[in-house]
Amino acid sequence: MASSPFFFLLLLVVAVASLLCPPAAAAPEEHLVTGLPGFHGANFPSKHYAGYVTVDEASERSLFYYLALSERDPAADPVVLWLNGGPGCSSFDGFVYGNGPFNFEPGTKPGGLPKLRLNPYSWSKVSNIMYLDSPAGVGMSYSLNKSDYTTGDLKTAADAHKFLLKWFELYPEFQSNPFYISGESYAGVYIPTITDEVVKGIQKGVKPRINFKGYLIGNPGTDVDYDFNSFVPFAHGMGLISNDMYEDVKATCHGTFWGNVDSKCQEKIDSVHWELKDLNKYNILEPCYHRPDIQEVEFANSSLPLSFRRLGETDRPLPVRKRMAGRSWPLRLALKDGHVPMWPGLGGRSLPCTNDEIATTWLDDEGVRAAIHAKSPNWIMGTVYRKNRLHSRYWNNGALSQEIHSLGISRSNLQVQSQLIQSFGNVKYE
Repeated sequence: MASSPFFFLLLLVVAVASLLCPPAAAAPEEHLVTGLPGFHGANFPSKHYAGYVTVDEASERSLFYYLALSERDPAADPVVLWLNGGPGCSSFDGFVYGNGPFNFEPGTKPGGLPKLRLNPYSWSKVSNIMYLDSPAGVGMSYSLNKSDYTTGDLKTAADAHKFLLKWFELYPEFQSNPFYISGESYAGVYIPTITDEVVKGIQKGVKPRINFKGYLIGNPGTDVDYDFNSFVPFAHGMGLISNDMYEDVKATCHGTFWGNVDSKCQEKIDSVHWELKDLNKYNILEPCYHRPDIQEVEFANSSLPLSFRRLGETDRPLPVRKRMAGRSWPLRLALKDGHVPMWPGLGGRSLPCTNDEIATTWLDDEGVRAAIHAKSPNWIMGTVYRKNRLHSRYWNNGALSQEIHSLGISRSNLQVQSQLIQSFGNVKYE
């Protein structure tokens, strides 16, 4: 056949071209999550991925992520990065208690694994939602160099930007999708600083180009003086404390309700917090959901009006939306060095609205860690502590007895010392 040499040459050219221009990589199959302990449904409604992205090879500083693809149209729907605040809170707080793909229900036995049900309000319904543990040392993220655990906002932002660039290289199919950064609490600092890094990278032509469209911040911490000084006036404005109490604390504190106040002022501020000890301060119209026996004990000596204590109760024969087991973190004034004297719930009980038992039980389970491709606590602790005798502490929402999700292990830190260098600059978490 006269045309045979031509076809042979054409095939040769195609073969060489395929070697020179290999097809773009796709989602790494080794990061695919095929099932989760506690979930007994047939299949996830979309594909899930989880794993590590190394942002510094020398120290093996690696950030952990969990991605739930959109249940609607992953190819067109936006990619949304979710960050919890603290600083020092794992973004699995949002995954378990917030906008994640599952509702977590208590196990049948105390301390048993929770049951996972599909969450009809998950952000994965309309977006490719990704939860990132940041900075290194928070949640599942880690480093083998102890100096990485003394960090700040600018380093955290730079590492997050490196993570995003490498992540989009791992998932090139999402490079053209709209990209948003979202979060809560101290993410009010994380998000603008990360956004600054992303935008500067775009302006410099850094590849891959991130199709950044905007950000979403809920209940953000933005300015320390403004945020923490507003609690008492807000409580009064919402009718949560009486005019007499407000005028008393205002006169004693001269309008300054946090920071280096004198003992008389601090006593008045503590009395406000004691008055509101049973209130869900993240949403004053929602109750704190505990087991009924705990709820009764919590409210036995409550000073809240009956209408607040009965939030969520109804005698109406109407369907009431099923609530996730979980928490809402109360906003406490910023910690000063030393002991914080006034917290209800001491003596073995959890702080109001801050029960981490479900998340802790689930995330510390070896089967869960294996399913999401996370390093085990023993591996991280053994490697890091053996080399560096690492000890890290995080300022975490100002609670006296609090859950610190550092190195993937839940620990109680009773004497937290925070050093806030700047409210929007370089914060040293130690």
